[in-house]
Amino acid sequence: MAFFGSKKSRTALAASLRDSSKLSSRLRELLSNRGTLSRLSICLLTILILMVAVESWKAPFPYRLGMFSEHGIVANSTFKVANPIETDRERTQKESEVPYSFKQQPELIEKLPLLLREDLVAIAQAKSLDELNADSRAELGLTSSRRLEQFMDQFQEEPEQTFAELKSLVSSPDSNDTKKIDDLIADFKKLISPLLIYGIVNENDLTKNQIRADDAIAIINDETGNRRIVTTFDIRLPNQLSENGVIGREWKNFPRLAPLTAVLSHWIHFQAPTTLVYDSERTLKERNQARNLVEEIFDTFQRGTILVEPGQLIDDNQLALLRAEYEAKEKKVPTYERVIRVTIIFLMLVVLAVLNGYHLLRNKKAVARTVSRLSIYLSVIILTIFLARLLSYDPWRAEVLPLVVTVMVFAIVYDQMMAILTALSLSLVLCLSTGASLGHFVVLMSVSAVAVTSLANVSSRSTLIKLGFGMGLTYFLVYWGINLVNNQELSNGFFDQQVFWESLQGAGWCLAAGYLVAGSLPFIESLFGVVTDISLLEMSNVSHPLLQELVRRAPGTYNHSISVATIGEAAADKIGANGLLVRVAAYYHDIGKMLKPQYFIENMVQGSGSLHDNLAPAMSTLIIIGHVKDGVEDRKSTRCRGARSK
Repeated sequence: MAFFGSKKSRTALAASLRDSSKLSSRLRELLSNRGTLSRLSICLLTILILMVAVESWKAPFPYRLGMFSEHGIVANSTFKVANPIETDRERTQKESEVPYSFKQQPELIEKLPLLLREDLVAIAQAKSLDELNADSRAELGLTSSRRLEQFMDQFQEEPEQTFAELKSLVSSPDSNDTKKIDDLIADFKKLISPLLIYGIVNENDLTKNQIRADDAIAIINDETGNRRIVTTFDIRLPNQLSENGVIGREWKNFPRLAPLTAVLSHWIHFQAPTTLVYDSERTLKERNQARNLVEEIFDTFQRGTILVEPGQLIDDNQLALLRAEYEAKEKKVPTYERVIRVTIIFLMLVVLAVLNGYHLLRNKKAVARTVSRLSIYLSVIILTIFLARLLSYDPWRAEVLPLVVTVMVFAIVYDQMMAILTALSLSLVLCLSTGASLGHFVVLMSVSAVAVTSLANVSSRSTLIKLGFGMGLTYFLVYWGINLVNNQELSNGFFDQQVFWESLQGAGWCLAAGYLVAGSLPFIESLFGVVTDISLLEMSNVSHPLLQELVRRAPGTYNHSISVATIGEAAADKIGANGLLVRVAAYYHDIGKMLKPQYFIENMVQGSGSLHDNLAPAMSTLIIIGHVKDGVEDRKSTRCRGARSK
């Protein structure tokens, strides 16, 4: 008696000895097949894309906003974090230190002596104030309404007396008037020479651009390229003419002009042009350059610094610190460790691929051996991983949405076994690549199990909506229960608002998945080439144009089809087959008898819009109907023979 199994026969032993050679020859035969190589290439490419999707060269970032830290989190290495507030303050400071740029036009100042000479000559030639032209009187302030107290507080004389004094200064009977005027103009040129350097600004430019009295001003001469930094006080004409101004403090150096201080001050104020023009473009450019030159300021966190206090929830600032520490540690990871990590993840994906591939080869050969169907299947897997990884971070936290949608689609398109196997693989990859806990893996698998077990048949769209509510309730209860069990104090877990909100958020995504699949069902059927019970119900409607045409042209055939459908559906339900599919197939199984094949095909296309969608379920179930009809007839004949014998 064999204790460790039955003893192999000689034939079995010989067969086992030949297995290795047969296996190698079969392997060579498979690898020499182009179709097999193409499918293996697609699978290998899928694994490589998934490695990119899960960032296999990096460790997962496990922290999320609102995560509870029971024992706190301490920095494992020294790292730096950018301080945007301090950086912005420093950049704003450097930007404000850049002076306002003004373009200088000194040629306008050079015209002032000539204009003053014309007025002085007019005074020398005029015999009285009335003979002086109105423009000269206004420029020199020789009008009855003028007030020169802003230039000379002590000047309170009448215009006629002022005119007489001016005339005595610029002309006399026994001297050359021209020489006096030339001497005055020569002194005047020296007096206003500081204006060639400082210029004169328009008061409106200062007010418009909010330039304060203590702001620095850069005077730029485009011709010479000179740049001079001054203050607002130096370029305002009232300040320049004041006692401490660039012109006011020079009066004492020109004795011939001292008696004309008030008059010339008024004349300069009246005649002096604006020679400084604000250059906003240059100012903005220089300030941006100064701002960009300031390097970003970092705060250094030493190893051992407490990043999250014990018993706290991770907020935005703490999450930023944890992310910065994670990035700093990733930069220090040596290359060989990254290679090891990539290799391990590659092998893990290969194992999952073999597991799923074995199921496809055993149960879904049409998918495994067709490049187009296999490509669609793998493309959905890749898209799910990409979207789930992208949505797993804050503020979405919606990795369950693409996962559940894919599981529901596979349960509808393929079968429940394939859907739950895919859910297992996807949940495992997602949890490992996002750093999720084992509890989260349980949540994802629980929701996927509810989705798979409830989708044996999709009889209506409301089934998917109800399933969405069921998945949402499952997510809420499982997520809340796992966090409650993991909490050391149950009383705190019952009233944890953060856990309640996260549970409710995940339940909402599950409900959205039900609505999304229900609305996308026609596109899913078209993409995967399947027909659901919803489409069969639409085709079983007796008001279908093709059935109405059958009633009109062949009412007997129509009644026959209805009878066969009734018998076939009842029989199919008894043996566990799809009664709806048998009924729809029976409706259309004799449709070609009513008219010519070409006309039949045209009506099929016009009636439903898709010849394939109508013919596929009918043709695929004709054999089932035949077997059902034969079985019913055999039972009837058997009963008849038994009755006769009795």
